[in-house]
Amino acid sequence: MTPEGVQIAHPDRLYIDGKWVEASSGRMIELVSPNSEEVIGRVAEANEQDMDRAVAAARKALDEGPWGRLSPAERGVYVRRMAEELKKRDPELARAWTAQVGGLASFAPIMTGGATGTFEFIAGLADSYKFVDHRPSTQVNTALVVQEPVGVAACIAPWNAPYGILSSKVAYALVAGCTVIMKPSPETPLEAYIMAEAAEAADLPPGVVNLACGGRDASDHLVQNPGVDKVSFTGSTGAGKRIGEVCASRVARCTLELGGKSAAIIRDDFPIEVAAAILGNTITIMSGQVCAMLSRAIVSKKRHDELADAIAKVMQGIKIGHSEDMTTQLGPVAMKRQLERVEEYIDLGRQSADLVTGGNRPSSMNKGYFIEPTLFANVDNKSRIAQEEIFGPVLCLIPAEDDDDALRIANDSNYGLNGSVLTNDVDAAYRLARGMKSGGFGQNGMKLEFGLPFGGFKQSGIGREGGVEGLSSFLETKTILLDGMPSQL
Repeated sequence: MTPEGVQIAHPDRLYIDGKWVEASSGRMIELVSPNSEEVIGRVAEANEQDMDRAVAAARKALDEGPWGRLSPAERGVYVRRMAEELKKRDPELARAWTAQVGGLASFAPIMTGGATGTFEFIAGLADSYKFVDHRPSTQVNTALVVQEPVGVAACIAPWNAPYGILSSKVAYALVAGCTVIMKPSPETPLEAYIMAEAAEAADLPPGVVNLACGGRDASDHLVQNPGVDKVSFTGSTGAGKRIGEVCASRVARCTLELGGKSAAIIRDDFPIEVAAAILGNTITIMSGQVCAMLSRAIVSKKRHDELADAIAKVMQGIKIGHSEDMTTQLGPVAMKRQLERVEEYIDLGRQSADLVTGGNRPSSMNKGYFIEPTLFANVDNKSRIAQEEIFGPVLCLIPAEDDDDALRIANDSNYGLNGSVLTNDVDAAYRLARGMKSGGFGQNGMKLEFGLPFGGFKQSGIGREGGVEGLSSFLETKTILLDGMPSQL
């Protein structure tokens, strides 16, 4: 059973060692629509035994199969073929996102098309990346620094942007020469099924790409498996800490792209109405379920109240509705537990700050996980709503004395993923960018460029995805010292 418009051949199976196989658990995962609260699909649930089977297949494909002996250019041919298959299915991928997490149908084609484009970009690195570098040496005639695959990679994706995040991990891993276990979120497995079918259609050797979707225990078992050389994880900081601990205990490699509580500083030179439009509309993107979301807005005290009123007007004009409606601006949050989490934080906010607008479920929506865009003003940056990731359409407006105080407040966080300044002064923007402890920064809005490195400082993660750096994280560096130049490199 899959949602209308999504055609998957074997949702009741796992993809392991080039075959669609039954799950050992005998159980199915139910997919629930956040628009209707109805079951819209079911897929096979992997258990610990299935995770071990997937790792063994990936290990064998790397150590004994042809994949480990292919050149980067030869791997690139396969990855480009897979990209071609995915491109054919962009409409299904868009539909899957809308059905599973309530992503806006108006935005879904942009999301999926951009992700497939990134997949194609990564495939091109197979030809352009310098896997072998001839370096000068005072000791030998030939010194080579080569890049080799880190090994078997577990690629673990979250539910908010499942296709873009998982496909990027898989493409980098394959170009690097790794074999892969795809572990999507139980709430959003459909994109991974389409990717597995694309790998099959592209004739990737058995075991190079495997799919096993399971719950927390099975996922933890996968991370602990000694056959996994690298874990690439995107998700919550809490889960990332657990993965980091497990990987550290066996000195496995890991990349962790975690949470955020990113700040936007509004300088006094920037128009109030323009700032309100940026901030009020940004917080509704993907229902606020974006790790890099600008969820803290820091403004001078003298402009605080005026900006609060202006943002409230923007939020009150946002159309809330079902994701399939092309005129909807704010759809539901992804699941019941996420709605309950957002409501708990809103209750906390009522106790410590001024609720300017929102904070309730829309009275016109009888079903679905909908919440109004919400603005809190006069927020204390030490409060929980300012320090903890809410992952919903909730914006905190924080007063500051001046630019230096605003920067201090922005950096007073356990997170450091993204940041912004709203100003017409490029020099001021650059100065604040260099002062903010964040992995990304944009002038005048939430600016994200996935062809460039993405990741965070502090508890927002370890390592980088995107750009050339995303490939580097799936490679190990080896130094080779020879008496002469080999005939083939």
